[in-house]
Amino acid sequence: MSSPQENDITMATPQAKVEAETPVPVPAVSTPEITDTPTATETAEATESTESAAKRMRPKIEKEDTSSYIGQKRSKVRGNIRGADKYKGKRTDGWAAGTRNAEDAAKAAALASGEITAEQTSTADNDEEKEARIPKRKVALLMGYCGTGYQGMQVNPGAKTIEGDLFKAMVEAGAVSKDNADDIKKVSMMRSARTDKGVHAAGNVVSLKMIVDMDDVIGKINAALPEQIRLFGYVRTLNSFNAKVLCDSRVYEYLLPTYVFLPRPPMAEPLASTQEETSTTIRTDLPGGSMAWDENVHISTPEEMVAKRSYRIDEATLAKVREGFAAYVGTKNFHNFTIGKNFKEKTCQRFMMSFTVSDPKMIQGTEWLSLKVHGQSFMLHQIRKMVSLIVMLVRTDTPLKLIPETFKANKINIPKAPSLGLLLERPVFDTYNRKVKDSHSPLDFTPYSETMEAFKAKYIYEGIIKEELEFNRFDEFLQILDGHAHKYNLRYLNSEGIIPEEAIIKRGDTLVAESDAESDASS
Repeated sequence: MSSPQENDITMATPQAKVEAETPVPVPAVSTPEITDTPTATETAEATESTESAAKRMRPKIEKEDTSSYIGQKRSKVRGNIRGADKYKGKRTDGWAAGTRNAEDAAKAAALASGEITAEQTSTADNDEEKEARIPKRKVALLMGYCGTGYQGMQVNPGAKTIEGDLFKAMVEAGAVSKDNADDIKKVSMMRSARTDKGVHAAGNVVSLKMIVDMDDVIGKINAALPEQIRLFGYVRTLNSFNAKVLCDSRVYEYLLPTYVFLPRPPMAEPLASTQEETSTTIRTDLPGGSMAWDENVHISTPEEMVAKRSYRIDEATLAKVREGFAAYVGTKNFHNFTIGKNFKEKTCQRFMMSFTVSDPKMIQGTEWLSLKVHGQSFMLHQIRKMVSLIVMLVRTDTPLKLIPETFKANKINIPKAPSLGLLLERPVFDTYNRKVKDSHSPLDFTPYSETMEAFKAKYIYEGIIKEELEFNRFDEFLQILDGHAHKYNLRYLNSEGIIPEEAIIKRGDTLVAESDAESDASS
């Protein structure tokens, strides 16, 4: 479309057109002499004219329609404009420490000052080159370990842990690259079940990204591990596999000598409240490794222990033990079987699939029972407190009808049994195995069952039996309970099978510390 000005010209008369084309006389103006060098005044005027032109143009740039840009592109355009306006082509600050430009500048300065030579610069560059990248694969490691001497499974700065030794061995064997050797999170390591101080595992699963393209990777890792930690093998998994999240359930075993079910000797009447607060007398002749530091705690003599170890559980008592552990099966509120939880917290609801008790078995002159509990998940101290309650009920002849009362709102104190007998049997991945049955191998310990049993017998069972025979751990646990029965507030152990008012823990109540500071497996 023509502009209005063009229309006016087109519609003008011929006479007007002639007048418009007639040249207008211009008055004569004297021309100044042209010199090669501009004067100072002319230079200043030219500079001012250039800057004015630039300022007139800038609003046009800043007002540029950027509505077609989105996200970072639009921000980048505006940022460039503002950056150019700020720096005007010059960097006003130094390069950030640790950047490539800063390193290059430092090397150039050192080279110019003669501090280093060109050859040294080249050598340093070669040393900084990273090792060749080797592909990592997501795998599940199938392993077992004896927890004696370790502060638990999970990595904990400053503590000796199973994961810590495993990770160091993998780096040494080349299964984890040096680039990732400084942080376990770089390989996404995760365990299916966490075991705490002194707790063993006949089978556990650890998921991570590992270098597997090497000969006998499992053998090389085992060679760098202590004998009480063994890898049985590995399975390639989905890249999204997480051993903790995808674990359906866990099976734990607890080894228990049957003499713990011997009837408790007659107890003295509870002390008066004023007497309960008297100071404890510390034993000066404490045997090595013993925890019975209070003189109120009886230490069994060798002759007494011989008599206790000669005990053989009868059918009636064994039936009561089995009935007691079966009462845990199902979904229950286990708030009384952990610490720091109250009845209303949903996390206290746990599902136990089974709790079985084996037939008695003789090992080195002592009769043992193997308890196996299969649960979806467990809380801190839960298994050890479950075992402790049944032991206390049977040896005090307290009716088993007390067990359902522990799942109710009333809070009571249940001491935890020794960690010595507890071990993780295996984690279960049935749901994952069904999902990947057509693409990946299942997570199953069956192919390694013989190796696992041999490892368990040598490094776990043998260690448990040895420590029990040397230190009488389970007898000591019972003697500590009996010596401090009034402080533990165990008045729920009675012939009626009820929880009396004085046995209920109220807000602000304090109880004696438990027999040891060790903690249970939790998941």
